[in-house]
Amino acid sequence: MIARDRLSKVTSNLILLAIGVLFVLPLLWVLFASINRTAGLRVEFPTHPTLGNFKAVLNTNTTYRPVLNGVVLCGGAALLTMVCAVLAAYPLSRFKTRFNRPFLLTVLFCTGLPITAVMVPVYGLFVQLNLVDTLGGTIMFMATAALPFAIWLTKTFMDGVPLSLEEAAWVDGAGNMRALWAIVLPLMWPGIAVVLIFTFIGMWGNFFVPFMLLLSPERLPASVSIFTFFGQYGEPNYGQLAAYSLIYTTPVLLLYLLLSRKLGGAFALGGAIKG
Repeated sequence: MIARDRLSKVTSNLILLAIGVLFVLPLLWVLFASINRTAGLRVEFPTHPTLGNFKAVLNTNTTYRPVLNGVVLCGGAALLTMVCAVLAAYPLSRFKTRFNRPFLLTVLFCTGLPITAVMVPVYGLFVQLNLVDTLGGTIMFMATAALPFAIWLTKTFMDGVPLSLEEAAWVDGAGNMRALWAIVLPLMWPGIAVVLIFTFIGMWGNFFVPFMLLLSPERLPASVSIFTFFGQYGEPNYGQLAAYSLIYTTPVLLLYLLLSRKLGGAFALGGAIKG
């Protein structure tokens, strides 16, 4: 029995190790290829490391402008999504009606709706409204596409805030919006940080929507400009592609670091209504 248990543990560890290697190898390739002037598809440490790949891609047209466009596009859409998600989740969490469940099921259905299914009519609508090739129109559409998932998560976190705290604020004369701003939101900041990070990451890696709605090269975000490394003919420069990929992940890492303190917090509600 002991030998069988030991064999089972060894087998499980080997399987987990194999899965871990499959995840680590692409990351090692990106790291090694970014400092290798002659990088290929093999994972190998360069014999003569260089920062030439980073110098080659760090210019306005290749990196600076696309990354800035992506930050404006995804940051604006994420903030707009969060504002709308909070305003939609608050009545769903606080006021129980017979329409809550059908509405939430509709929201859940919308989270699984493929974006390609609605892209053709959306593009036709954008053409009629003259919103094609505009950052504002693209921000509104990306926020709309991310809103169902954000509403669902925001309501879940908002349900964790006791209604008793708001009732105490109502007794003191605060209205619903005042209670939402002064009581509910400060207590659910960790949840808001989670939703904001997930929303921003989903938008940051979105290639299809900005590729369809933005036509001018000077307005394209980094998720689309990375496509230029893959030419129609010939082989891409893997070293520069790897260097650009590392730079491309920087805004997401910075966002996570900035909000990590919020993520580390919990809903510290103990004793909040004592006294």
